[in-house]
Amino acid sequence: MKVLCFGDSNTYGYDPRSWLGGRYDAGSRWVDLLALKTGWEVQNQGQNGREIPRRPVSIPIDTDLLVVMLGTNDLLQGCTPQGTAERMEHFLTGLDFEREKILLVSPPPMTFGEWVQEERLAADSACLAGLYRELAARLGVRFADAGLWGVALAYDGVHFTEQGHKSFAEGLYREIFKDR
Repeated sequence: MKVLCFGDSNTYGYDPRSWLGGRYDAGSRWVDLLALKTGWEVQNQGQNGREIPRRPVSIPIDTDLLVVMLGTNDLLQGCTPQGTAERMEHFLTGLDFEREKILLVSPPPMTFGEWVQEERLAADSACLAGLYRELAARLGVRFADAGLWGVALAYDGVHFTEQGHKSFAEGLYREIFKDR
């Protein structure tokens, strides 16, 4: 099975202890942990700072599952939860890809930390799960709420810890296989 994971720095595996965009080693990143657990070909299309694209992106035709987790950077840049959900809808409907092969993942809510100094940001990020759940139902794509997986965040309130990556990988694995 070929899985493409499209996301931001938490998909990339950014290590918040590094100042120059460094990342955790492959044994700690959720994308690589999922590949190890399943034996699948799992491609990491995470990018530090990525917001929801406003233009269509190309998804390889042989992709069996597209995992999309975005929205945190949109909120950090001042977008509202509703605006973020609208951006996600525009992005997903612009994909030339079978909707039943898409898994929309709501990121774990941010917590107070070095990057999250306003309670509003944490509250806004907690709203995304409900908005994304409604969006997924309307579009006919699968949905998962990573806020339910016990993902530990680092001191910045945004990025996964190494243990957070492990929790995320396990939660995603259970989500993928829950209907099988």
